[in-house]
Amino acid sequence: MNKMKKKRLALIAHDGKKAEMVGFVKDNLKFIRKFDLIATGTTGRYLEQADLKVKKVESGPQGGDAQIAAMIVEGALDGVIFLRDPLGIHPHEPDIFMLLRLADVRNIPLATNLASANILIRGL
Repeated sequence: MNKMKKKRLALIAHDGKKAEMVGFVKDNLKFIRKFDLIATGTTGRYLEQADLKVKKVESGPQGGDAQIAAMIVEGALDGVIFLRDPLGIHPHEPDIFMLLRLADVRNIPLATNLASANILIRGL
């Protein structure tokens, strides 16, 4: 019998939200372990410390958000959790908006806060 392919989930967190992301992942390991994980650089390093296997791309300001957006276009992701700091100023805002827009264009589930992230991982 063929094993079902794991769904692919991208995890991104702005600096002020990284602790929330790690807490979310630890609290939801039962669900998170069902996914192949992709994360931006620094977020990925934090998740590796939680003993998760993560494919890392560049950090957000170094192009990681754009890399995740490209994965959306390529059909290589099934969902994105992006814990954004809506009150912060980010030099890579254009990449962030591109990622959010492409998730909408490609109809990819996108969670930007813990409440929607909980629903997303259970729904996928």
